[in-house]
This record gives sequence, C-alpha cells and structure tokens, in this order.
Amino acid sequence: MGLRTKQRRSSRARNATSITAGAAMLVAGTGHLSFARETFQAQVPDWVPLDKDTTVLASGVVEIALGAALIGLPRQRQSVGAILAAFLVAVFPGNISQYTGHRDGFGLDTDRKRGVRLLFQPLLVAVAWWSTRETA
Repeated sequence: MGLRTKQRRSSRARNATSITAGAAMLVAGTGHLSFARETFQAQVPDWVPLDKDTTVLASGVVEIALGAALIGLPRQRQSVGAILAAFLVAVFPGNISQYTGHRDGFGLDTDRKRGVRLLFQPLLVAVAWWSTRETA
C-alpha cells in the first residue's frame, strides 16, 4: 500500500472521527440545556464562582458551538479541534469533583465508575486533537 493511500485512509478516519466528535458535542450540549441539565450540575465543582445551573447552561452553549463548528467549518477544523481539546481539559476538574464529591450522575454511582470516567477524559482530549490535525 502506497503512502498516498495511507494518507487518504488516515484523512478519512480523521474526518469521520471529527464529525462524530462534533455530533457528540451537539448531543452533550443539548443535554446541558435540557434533558440532562440537573445531572450535569453534579459535575460542577463547588469552587466555581457561578451557580451550577449557569455553569451548565454556559458549557452547553459552548459545546453546541464547538460541535457545530467541527461539522460545519471543515477549513477551521484544526483551530476548532485545539479549542475543543482545551475545553475538555478545562472541564476535567468537574469530573474530578464528581469523583471526589461522590456525586452520582449519568449512571456513575460508584467511585469505581467515576474513576473509570476520569481515565476517559485524556482519551477524549487526544481524539479531539488527533482527528483535527492534518495528515503528514
């Protein structure tokens, strides 16, 4: 298999992953604004200076914007991917807060489940970054 074929496959995989990540962000953001609003509040650390509902609503709007940008602005995908990766790093303290505060949410009703969830956040950051980079 030639280098060009490998690059095309990688590019297609990155595009598909980026679009999937965008769709996931749209669903998560919509959840922040509606059906999972209270559940997302369990992830907001007590030290955040805004009230939990405001924080959840604001992060939902950001997630919808990032998801829409990943899907709808392919020429800006690298910039959007970098912003998404940074956003996912920025919200990681919420996942830590859910774990350390022993707060249930999204079926994460044990410390073990919440701990496993913590392990996935770096993977999400890596996916956001990888899927939006140009192939070499």
